This record gives sequence, structure tokens and C-alpha cells, in this order.
Amino acid sequence: MSDRSTIQLIALDRLIAHPDNPNRMSSSNFTKLVRNIEQTGRYEPLIVRPYREKPRHSRQGRAAPRHCERTKASVSGNDNENQESRIEHRGRFQIINGYHRWQALRQLGYKRADVIVWDVDDDQADVLLATLNRLAGSDELSRKISLLKKLSKKMNARELSKLIPQTPGQIKRLVNLRIPKAPAWIPSDRFANPLVFFVTDEQKKVIEEALSLIKHRASSLNKAEAKAETLRLVAQHFIDTNVQGYDENEDQVRPA
Repeated sequence: MSDRSTIQLIALDRLIAHPDNPNRMSSSNFTKLVRNIEQTGRYEPLIVRPYREKPRHSRQGRAAPRHCERTKASVSGNDNENQESRIEHRGRFQIINGYHRWQALRQLGYKRADVIVWDVDDDQADVLLATLNRLAGSDELSRKISLLKKLSKKMNARELSKLIPQTPGQIKRLVNLRIPKAPAWIPSDRFANPLVFFVTDEQKKVIEEALSLIKHRASSLNKAEAKAETLRLVAQHFIDTNVQGYDENEDQVRPA
């Protein structure tokens, strides 16, 4: 593959669409592309390759031999046809990336386009067709919103939607979207530890009754905090009761 990256100015009628180009664009996005080029006069250069006419094939899929049985008239006629075809496509270029830009430029009345010529074979062209229109990054939300806010100061959402992929509603939602700031660093020991356990219906009833009592005592607690506080109080009561009972038993067995 050639590494040439020089931009050349080539007549639009010397460019040919690649028959295997898989990229499709909706009519609304194409209209936006046309408007964008019309207003700015700028566009990404097209990627093309020198056009190579493929040899004609016989019905069996092989190139027809010169010695096949044909009349002189038919041979002469086909040879003239092939020669005219080669002359017609001589000096032309096949579009690898930029078909819709080519169409937009034609619609706007441009006669020539900025292109970059890559000298690639059929296999390389197929790989490029499958990747050039698909390999792309993604927007970073905060920067996208910042950019839309800047543009929104110069034009309203409806006008802006004519130039970019987003609809007026999407633009308004993005501009008004509030992105929460990153939380301050919190030591890992400050995070709550999850506890999962299963209870019977009777146990659940008792726990819920205890929860209701906790809510009255500490109305500022949310549901999760109330559950945690209930469990803590129950556990603390159990510990205190058992420690007290242990001390009493120790006094009973202690020798006089």
C-alpha cells in the first residue's frame, strides 16, 4: 500500500463508486452533510485508488482465450468495445472512502474534489472498505456537552440539528444534562459491609417491629441505615446480656 498522503484536486467525473461499498447513509444525515459542506466549504478528503478494469470472463468464470471460435466481425466488434471501455475509464479513480461526500459535492455543483490516492490492490481495497467507515472512537460525554453548549450560544437546537447527527430534542437534553462530579476519595474502611441472611416469617415479623421502633427513635436514618442500626442494637443487647450473665456465673463459682 502506498504511504502517499498528498492531497490532490481531481475532477468529480473522473471518480467512480466502488460496487462493493457497504456504507449507507440515511437521507436526513445526507442532507446534514450537504448543508455542512455548503456552509463551511470544508470536508475530509476522499480516499481513492487508480481504477483498474477487471478482465472479461467467459461463462465458466475463466478469461476468454483469444483463439476461441468467433467470426472476424464479432472479434472486431468486441475488441472495439473493450478498447472504448478502457479509454473511457483511463485516468479514473475508484472511491474507497468518501462516496457520500462525492455525492454531496456533485449536488452542490462542485467540479473537483480533494482526494488522497492510495495505490492498493483488490484485496487491500476490500479490507479498507470494511474498516474505514467503521473504525471510529466514541464521544466523551462531558466534552460533547461542553461543545454543544458552545454551539448552542450561536444557534438554536433546530438550526444546530441540521448540521450534526443529533435531533433538536437530543441536543436540548444533552445541553441541560448535569454530570455529577467525581466523589472525593474515601478510605475503604468507610464503606458499609454487606450482610446477607435469610429469616422465617416469624423472625421477619419481629425484625420489622424492631425496625419500626428504631425509625421513631432516629427519623433521620434511611431504610438501609435503620436496618443496620436495628441489627447493631440487637447484637449489642445480646452481647451485654451474655457478658453480664457470665460475670454473675463467675461470682457464683468463685471460692470464698
